[in-house]
Amino acid sequence: MSNMTSLRVADLPQNTPTSFELRPNATELDNIKAELDLLGLRKLSFVGQVEAEGKKDWVLTAKLGATVVQPCVVTLEPVTTRIDVPVTRTFLADWADPEDEEFEIPEGDETEALGTEIDPTQVMIEALSLALPLYPRKEGAELEQADYTEPGKQAMTDEDAKPFAGLASLRDALKKDE
Repeated sequence: MSNMTSLRVADLPQNTPTSFELRPNATELDNIKAELDLLGLRKLSFVGQVEAEGKKDWVLTAKLGATVVQPCVVTLEPVTTRIDVPVTRTFLADWADPEDEEFEIPEGDETEALGTEIDPTQVMIEALSLALPLYPRKEGAELEQADYTEPGKQAMTDEDAKPFAGLASLRDALKKDE
C-alpha cells in the first residue's frame, strides 16, 4: 500500500499543492488493524495535500477520520471510538537530529527530516496510532479495588499505600498524650 502513495519530492510541483485522498480497502484496513492491535477499524480516510514551504521544506496537512474498536481496559469488551482529527507534518530539509545533545523537542513537535519521498500512508498510520484512546473504557465500567497478597497474610489496601496516612494517625495519637 505504501508504494502507491509515496510522493517523490523531486516530482512535486513547487508552486501548487499536491492533493491526496486515501481510503484503504478491506485488506489494507486489516493490515493496519493488525499493526495497531485494534479489534476493528472502518471508515478510515486521510484527505489532504502536500505543498512547498519556502525553497526546500514541505508541509502535509490532512484530515484523518476513522472508527476504531478497542478492548475496554476494565472489562475487555469492545469500545468503539470515532476519530476525526487534523494532521500536520512539516518535512524539513535542514532537520536537526533529536539525538544531538543540544536539541530540545518542542511541545507538539510535528517536524520530520525531509527524505526523497513523502508517504501520506505512513503519516496516516502514525497519526491514527497517536489519536487512539490510551485507556478505552466501556461506559459505566469501573475498576473494582483489587487486593493482592500471599495466602494467609493481610492484603495491602489503597488506603495503606497512602504514605502519610500512618503519620496522621501517629500525630493524632501524640496529641492525645499531651
